[in-house]
Amino acid sequence: QVQLVESGGGLVQAGGSLRLSCAASGRTFSNYGMGWFRQVPGKEREFVAVIGWSGGSRYYAESVKGRFTISRVNAKNTVYLQMNSLKPEDTAVYYCAASPGSGAAWLGSWGYDYWGQGTQVTVSS
Repeated sequence: QVQLVESGGGLVQAGGSLRLSCAASGRTFSNYGMGWFRQVPGKEREFVAVIGWSGGSRYYAESVKGRFTISRVNAKNTVYLQMNSLKPEDTAVYYCAASPGSGAAWLGSWGYDYWGQGTQVTVSS
């Protein structure tokens, strides 16, 4: 089992920044690819970003590329999502998730075994 707890969400004006954190406990954190997803009411959960076990591989959704940066510190069992130049359409509940897989498995919610409870991000115009 891996337990994930997100923090850092909140209300921010368009153009502003937030940094989300996800603290993991349980099984060896460095064995998992770590992803961020987001969801708005009535829509499917959407892939945002993923980072591989060592941090060498990173992939982003086109909608956030160039604005968001995912990183991890395995010694702290923590993954981060730095979000800059935020837009109202970034408003969502953001979830972190842990995947034992690799490659294409990282890009869909089906590839993840463990999820956090989510943190709300609201971007006002």
